[in-house]
Amino acid sequence: MKSRGFAESLRNALNGLRTALRNERNLKIHFAMTLVVIFAGLLLRLTLMEWSFIVIAIVMVWATELLNTSIEGIANQVSSQFSPEIGHAKDVAAGAVVVAALGAVIIGILVFGPKILYYLGGITFD
Repeated sequence: MKSRGFAESLRNALNGLRTALRNERNLKIHFAMTLVVIFAGLLLRLTLMEWSFIVIAIVMVWATELLNTSIEGIANQVSSQFSPEIGHAKDVAAGAVVVAALGAVIIGILVFGPKILYYLGGITFD
């Protein structure tokens, strides 16, 4: 396999991201949620530390979803017939996305929850 330059590797990676976003329903949902979270963060004036946690959560979900999509695509090419082993691998990859998404939800609650409660009723957590 020929070694590629950085520009070509980056172009291929961005093409893969664009293809996945165009074809995968879950990535479209993640994209919409990412925009909502960024807008909410700007509206609620998150601190640098809070933004750090939010960015890590977003990246964690996106990375696991992209890996899951890749694993499913490869598994589907390996065999079009049902295989318990391939099914298991696909389930584990999907499980990784669930773990990342739950972690992101918990981070979202910890970061946004106190701010929303403060704006709704003056409740603070000091």
